[in-house]
Amino acid sequence: MPAKVVVIGSLNMDLVTRAPRLPRGGETLIGESFATIPGGKGANQAVAAARLGAQVSMVGCVGNDAYGEQLRGALLAEGIDCQAVRVVEDSSGVALIVVDDNSQNAIVIVAGANGALTAEVLDGVDAVLQSADVIICQLEVPDATVGHALKRGRELGKIVILNPAPASHTLPADWYACVDYLIPNESEAAVLSGLAVDSLETAEAAAAHLIAAGAGKVIVTLGAQGLMFANGASFEHFPAPRVKAVDTTAAGDTFVGGFAAALASGKSEVDAIRFGQVAAALSVTRSGAQPSIPTLLEVQAFKS
Repeated sequence: MPAKVVVIGSLNMDLVTRAPRLPRGGETLIGESFATIPGGKGANQAVAAARLGAQVSMVGCVGNDAYGEQLRGALLAEGIDCQAVRVVEDSSGVALIVVDDNSQNAIVIVAGANGALTAEVLDGVDAVLQSADVIICQLEVPDATVGHALKRGRELGKIVILNPAPASHTLPADWYACVDYLIPNESEAAVLSGLAVDSLETAEAAAAHLIAAGAGKVIVTLGAQGLMFANGASFEHFPAPRVKAVDTTAAGDTFVGGFAAALASGKSEVDAIRFGQVAAALSVTRSGAQPSIPTLLEVQAFKS
C-alpha cells in the first residue's frame, strides 16, 4: 500500500475573483471573473498528498449545506478517505480570495464548520491517527485542536508536520517539541520568530530562532526564492524551479502535501523537498487551489 498521510485541518469553499489589482480600503473594483473552487488549507494539502502518490485520510468538519456536500465530494473524487470528515449544523467554511494581474492574492477566511473540529472529535477518530505514517496540521481550525493533534502525533511516534498558517500570533511553547517539520512561509516565520524575513539571511535567522524554540527541523518557504532548510546543525538554501506564475494561491499547500507524500514513501529529506518544490512550481502555473495541484506523473515528467 502507498504511504499513509493523515491531514487534520480545514475544508473551505474558495470564492475566487480576479481583478486588475488588489483593492485599497474603502475602494470598489470591477472584477474580471468569479468561481467557486473547493479549498481550505487542510483539504488542499490532502488533495496534494493524494495526487502525489500517498494514501490519504482527511479529518475535519463541513457544514450541513451545499458547500459541505461539494467539499466532501471533491475529496472522495480524489480517493481520499473521508470517514473522519464530520457534517455539523453550521455553514461550511469559506475563503474570499482576490487575485490580481501579478498573481498576488488577498484572502479573508470565515471558519464556519471548521470551528467544530475539537479535541473530542479527534479522540473519536483516534484509529485514523494511529493508521498514519505522517500527520499534517495547519492553523485554520481551533488552536486547542491543533495542540491536541500535535501531542497525540508525538505520543504515537508519527512524523508530525505543522504548517503554521495563517499565523497571527506566536505558537504555544509546548507545541514545538511535538513538531518534526515546521513549515512557515516568510510572513509566518516573521510572526513566529519576531524577526523580519525578507532575504535568505533573515530566513536563516528566523529558522534558527524556531529551532532554538524546540522545533525538530524548519523549512521556510520563500516563493520564487525557493526555501531555507534548517536541521539544527546546518542550513541549506534550495532554489525554486523556474516557471511563469499565474496564481500562487495553493503553492504552499502543494509543497506541504508533496513533501509529506514523498517523505512518507521513504524518500530522503532532500529528495522530498525537491519533489515538493517541483509540485509547488507546477501549481502556480495554473489558476485555483485544488484544480492547480499536479499529479505524480506531471511532477515526474517535469523532473525528467
